[in-house]
Amino acid sequence: MTVSVIFFDVGGVLGTNGWDRHARAEAVARFELDAEDFAERHDGVVAELETGKMTFEEYLDRTVFCRDRGFTRDEFRSFVRSRSEPYPDSLALVDRLASTGRYLLATLNNESRELNEYRISRFGLGSRFLLFVSSCYVGLRKPEREIYRLAVDVVNRSAADCLFVDDRPINVECAEAVGMQAVRFDGDVVALERELAARGVVTR
Repeated sequence: MTVSVIFFDVGGVLGTNGWDRHARAEAVARFELDAEDFAERHDGVVAELETGKMTFEEYLDRTVFCRDRGFTRDEFRSFVRSRSEPYPDSLALVDRLASTGRYLLATLNNESRELNEYRISRFGLGSRFLLFVSSCYVGLRKPEREIYRLAVDVVNRSAADCLFVDDRPINVECAEAVGMQAVRFDGDVVALERELAARGVVTR
């Protein structure tokens, strides 16, 4: 099997997870939110948020600003954005892959539209990737099998020619279930590069 397309998850692979449970726990502490109420509200709407059926402002209406607060939307929004930091070593690996001219590079991730677009800019992904298969754009989320099938369809390659890098085992397993090659990233870029090389991927 020859790899011609490499899909990367964003949060946990190319940079920090944006609005994950750790960031939400920090928000609960920082803004003195009712943890149980906030968690229940978040869980009730996150699927709509990440599949583009709800804007981030509507999400804030439903989860945080459903009552008067002692802080502003701008303060809360700035906090959410502050949780996004790039992983320089991962991005350097992407640059090495791009420099070979051998691979179509794309992302495959779950994210709300507003945060996704912020992170594309913050991490400098627009100049690195040709295609963004983001849940907010396609209306599907990992680990739904259909998002992997869609990713393969839009690049017009066989699933076996596509390799996916993600930090969560279930996402890796579901990519493999549709015939893609997949690698779990555990934070070690050197180990990831070795794994790619073992699959015939040239990085230099």
